[in-house]
Amino acid sequence: MAVITVFNQKGGVGKTTTCLNVTAALDIAAQCPIALDMDPQGHLTLACGIKQTTPEMSMAAFFKDKRPLQEMLRPTPRGWQIIPATLELAKIDAMFGSNAKAATLLKQGLREELALTGAPIMIDCCPMLGVLTLNALLATDRVLIPVSADFLSLQGVHRLGSALDVLEKKLNRSFERRILVTRFDSRRKLSYDIYDKLKDRYGELVCNTRIGETVALATSPMMGQDVFAYAPHSPGAGDYIALTKELLESGFFAN
Repeated sequence: MAVITVFNQKGGVGKTTTCLNVTAALDIAAQCPIALDMDPQGHLTLACGIKQTTPEMSMAAFFKDKRPLQEMLRPTPRGWQIIPATLELAKIDAMFGSNAKAATLLKQGLREELALTGAPIMIDCCPMLGVLTLNALLATDRVLIPVSADFLSLQGVHRLGSALDVLEKKLNRSFERRILVTRFDSRRKLSYDIYDKLKDRYGELVCNTRIGETVALATSPMMGQDVFAYAPHSPGAGDYIALTKELLESGFFAN
């Protein structure tokens, strides 16, 4: 079981879009993935077609009521499984903020309940370092960092890298990382400049595949679909297939 956290503290970089479509691409590759929506906004839940969710059947129940993760797995219209999110998740930081042991709850739950499935687990995080994100990071094997091809996102990834470095020292563990350039516009020189600057600084940590900015990727979540269901022959679908193949071949999803 490989646990992959998709995280960036900056919004609008394609975090949920990436989690959605990499999960769907893993399913196409017969990897039987499981997605966890750890963002109280529940955007991943909505984007994969889950419209009605109660707090009792969401990630909130795991933290608040100690409900087993397996009981809350729901099939998406595409067939892969998700544990959805509701706004009730927003209360978790206030409930457990002073409890240091709370940061290990998800790691323990995954090990005890879902490890035997052997399925890759994709976690969509909220864009802030709180109890929920710390749970995801402590439970994760690797971190996928989407960065949109613009100047502010470039600065943001440097700060995020520094924050992860600090966490590594505090938690006495390392996070294997990959940086993914999203919203890449091949008509703009700036996009190439951002990609080149990331490559110069982070080298092989930057994915060779770049995710282009396309209408299908922007529109498919509104329809409750991944890009392969909405526009399977679109450039966006091709980009995420290429990305997932690259990550699989590099061992990023290996147990």
